[in-house]
Amino acid sequence: MPLPASIAADRDWWRHAVVYQIYPRSFADSNGDGVGDINGIRSRLPYLAGLGIDAIWINPWYPSPMKDAGYDVSDYRAIEPVFGTMADAEALLAEAHDAGIRVILDIVPNHTSDQHRWFQAALAAGPGSPERDRFIFRDGRGPGGNEPPNDWMSEFGGPAWTRVTEADGRPGQWYLRLFAPEQPDVNWNHPDIHAEFEQTLRFWFDRGVDGFRIDVAHGLVKDADLRDLGGLTFPLPADAPEDVQHPHWDQPGVHDVFREWRSVADSYAEPKAFCGEIWVSRDHRLTAYLRPDELHTAFNFNFLQSPWRPADLRRVITSTLASHAGVGAPATWVLGNHDVCRPASRYARPQELVRAGFPNLHSYLGLPADPALGLRRARAAALLSLALPGAAYVYAGEELGLPEVEDIPDDARQDPMFAGTGGENVGRDGCRVPLPWTTGGESFGFSPEGSAAPWLPQSSDWGRYSAEAAEGDPASTLGLYRRALALRAELPALGDGDLAWVEAGPDVLAFTRDPGFGCWVNFGDAPVALPEGSSVLLASHDLVGGRLAPDSAAWLQFA
Repeated sequence: MPLPASIAADRDWWRHAVVYQIYPRSFADSNGDGVGDINGIRSRLPYLAGLGIDAIWINPWYPSPMKDAGYDVSDYRAIEPVFGTMADAEALLAEAHDAGIRVILDIVPNHTSDQHRWFQAALAAGPGSPERDRFIFRDGRGPGGNEPPNDWMSEFGGPAWTRVTEADGRPGQWYLRLFAPEQPDVNWNHPDIHAEFEQTLRFWFDRGVDGFRIDVAHGLVKDADLRDLGGLTFPLPADAPEDVQHPHWDQPGVHDVFREWRSVADSYAEPKAFCGEIWVSRDHRLTAYLRPDELHTAFNFNFLQSPWRPADLRRVITSTLASHAGVGAPATWVLGNHDVCRPASRYARPQELVRAGFPNLHSYLGLPADPALGLRRARAAALLSLALPGAAYVYAGEELGLPEVEDIPDDARQDPMFAGTGGENVGRDGCRVPLPWTTGGESFGFSPEGSAAPWLPQSSDWGRYSAEAAEGDPASTLGLYRRALALRAELPALGDGDLAWVEAGPDVLAFTRDPGFGCWVNFGDAPVALPEGSSVLLASHDLVGGRLAPDSAAWLQFA
């Protein structure tokens, strides 16, 4: 379907867009079953248009047994009935486009569901069959093949291999699954896998989808010999020699896949774009995916993981912009998503105590928290990220200042990370709790009254964070986001482009962008003076005697 003229003219939209991430299970429930759905998203399009975003990214909406909240896909070219129908999806695409909003879908190419037709055929066909070649089956090691084929570990805990029972009832081969047992990794050396995903891309592009976020984009290709890790960690250390390759992350062959995908996107008259989920840490390894014939953008997770300290953030921003410029790609800034602890709760902890590693709630438990300080810093971080050159993503609820829900009862947790680690890692449920839309009601407006309980329990005070509560508060985080996004659309200095650092003291991160724009962020404990000749366009917190308050940011206009 052709795009409306209002957005069709912006062919480089992905270089500067603000994309709003929707976790469909938790956004809005239209039919009262306690799970968000496509018609719920449709009902909130006026809210999204009023927020001022350019696009939405929707987490997987395909048929799935939901062993990993939809990232175990059983059919890539259909809609999960819990979320709605294909007619609902096509209506959403049309209505979003009419509202000036592009639509990005999630695609999961590293693994399928164990209920996918191809994996079921592989189980039935037996060892050595062509059907098993589409996945990564191997005989076990040790007496009777009773040990996994190698020492790889699952991201959700335990070995990355599951043994099958063959048709004759005997213990059989093992299959690789870097995530849950129900998520077998596919074999990207098989031509059927390439053809299947190309068909999937075209299926959705032909229906008007504007792009894809690629799940585990750095993990598709595995070492041909499936060599042991032998203690090798990932991301690789910054000083690791270039000839050191991790056997199942960031293998060189993955780039050939994305060159194929780029040719598919470029074959369409309307501009399509990809954004990779790529956890590699080293800038040059990330931007290798962003060469002109590969992906358009990739999330900047180094920025997301950085503590709230000016030197750390400046180092990440500087290196990001330099490395991306080398391949002609825009940076893509992100503060949170459905896998990591919400920024208001991350920043609530003493930043000098934050442990390195994947930033979900497990990394922050046990550290003292100051929720008010966390929200204050999250608001400042929002202005910082939206002022930087490039594109930005906003995870649903960040514009409300939602914190992580840290006290979900164990018997209500659904993340396979929690079960796979025997409860040692509480997982990601706390950032996936259904959104509050109203100050009261059984589910704070997430579902119609009288509905089933939300699929994850909401906090008892959830209503104070709701969109309804924010509407009546001029100082609300929602109001801050709306004003920031309106200014971003209005000011020619914002979006794609460059910045120039300004030295404003050890506790201040400051830069200017042409024409006539500045961003000042105060990380210190005392107010700081703003530059002469500037006027404040927007601040994340009230000024103190004309000075920038601690843990706050301001956008400035220079005459």
